[in-house]
Amino acid sequence: MSEAFIGVDVGTGSARAGVFDRSGTLLGSAKRDITLWRGEHGIVEQSSANIWQAVVQSVREAVDKSGVAAEAVKGIGFDATCSLVVIGPDGEGLPVGPSEDSQRDIIVWMDHRALDQTRRINQTGHPVLRYVGGVISPEMETPKLLWLKENRPHIFAAAEHFFDLADYLSWRATGSLARSVCTVTCKWTYLAHERRWDADYFRTIGLEELADENFARIGADVVGIGEPLANGLTEQAAADLGLVPGTAVGAPAIDAHAGGIGTLGADGRDPSAELAFIMGTSSCAMAVTRQPAFVDGVWGPYYDSLLPDYWLLEGGQSAYGAGLDYLVSLHPASAAMAQEAASQGLSLLGLLERRAIEMAGSVENAATLARDIHIVPEFLGNRSPEADPAATAVISGLTLDNSEAGLVRLFVAGLCGLSYGTGEIVRAMREKGVELGAIVVSGGAARSQLLRRILSDATNMRVVLPVTPEPVLLGSAIIGAVGARSFADIAAAASAMCAVGEETLPQADILEFHTRKKRAYDILRNAERQVRKLT
Repeated sequence: MSEAFIGVDVGTGSARAGVFDRSGTLLGSAKRDITLWRGEHGIVEQSSANIWQAVVQSVREAVDKSGVAAEAVKGIGFDATCSLVVIGPDGEGLPVGPSEDSQRDIIVWMDHRALDQTRRINQTGHPVLRYVGGVISPEMETPKLLWLKENRPHIFAAAEHFFDLADYLSWRATGSLARSVCTVTCKWTYLAHERRWDADYFRTIGLEELADENFARIGADVVGIGEPLANGLTEQAAADLGLVPGTAVGAPAIDAHAGGIGTLGADGRDPSAELAFIMGTSSCAMAVTRQPAFVDGVWGPYYDSLLPDYWLLEGGQSAYGAGLDYLVSLHPASAAMAQEAASQGLSLLGLLERRAIEMAGSVENAATLARDIHIVPEFLGNRSPEADPAATAVISGLTLDNSEAGLVRLFVAGLCGLSYGTGEIVRAMREKGVELGAIVVSGGAARSQLLRRILSDATNMRVVLPVTPEPVLLGSAIIGAVGARSFADIAAAASAMCAVGEETLPQADILEFHTRKKRAYDILRNAERQVRKLT
């Protein structure tokens, strides 16, 4: 084989690696779990050392499974969650929370410790906020940095580098301090369309030190996605990964954005007519436009942060897979069905889907099982389009039914609720003139026939499934291919390596059913907002 490329994806719960050829065919993949610590007051933390070890093991196993020689690997790309890594002297991590454990050097994206800092930043009304949907989120990095300064000033002062996790991985691999335009624009308020940080913003919110340092600790050098970094893999990183020193490394992307790269523009299609929808622990809904579009509650517009010369809009749901897992765990039949699923070699959600289709008689009718149960599954707030991190979930229609059939109905109702939330993001974008004709799905849940059917019917849109089973890994492999100069840019590589397959079309005869359930969804969501004001 003349050329192969590796994509590395670090999600909330695991690190994965995949080896691809020039046509985008997956040759081998591997996965390792990573550690997650939770604490009071919204604390969620991880370890950069633990994550790097998981990456190393995943890459080595994926290459071994692929049968590809290390010398044939021409490029590697990384993606990761938008989590904050705090590095001190000698490249060692610093403890970011009250545990004082230096291994716990990452504030995870879903960590909500910085709610007060987020509120105060938003109260400034600074013009920079216009490029994050009007309000900044506690999932982003400047609220987290402000929390660190105010609550752990000695750690803030001692830190030599603050990295987005994807940039940390590329630094660990190459020694390059360059940051990706994807990470710093989408999560750190870098103004990519002007190629600058806004020093006034940092001084206004109380992070004047970063401006005074000319942003050296968060990224004085910002480069495009896929741009080759330094001289490629260092001797140490190559030894760790089992690859050749100097192997090209492209500037990385956020994990969901890698999914966008691995799905939009496939087969030469117009990427601006599609919504890239990446389903994981959370969901991310991304659209690209030729001209900037400002959508309240939807992050962006961000220039050059997904595909070259496009503006990116990024919506999402803070709890997606995590919300569904939690929802079904609440039901009395959950434990027994999980054991049954394991005995059949299935996940619990996989068994619930099978049962739902059996009970309804077809995948097309399965949504009707949730006729009397209505769910707003905002277990971790509303990321888009309301940008309300304090929003909570609502469930209506529960009875004393503790049967397995009752759990199946609850599961289907959860899928409906998630799909109505996605539809709200589509509606907000369309109201600002963003024309979307199809939803291109990726992530593990994208393989669910039932979810694709409900999503299509609930949004009244075509749902398109990529050919590759691993669009996020493919997106990172594309980054590696561009870093190796095997393709001119991200768009060219995506056109050659991505392909779409099965399409799900909305059913006209179930539209009224979803219209009624969506009304119930709206009533419950509005009631939750009103009740919250009373407490």
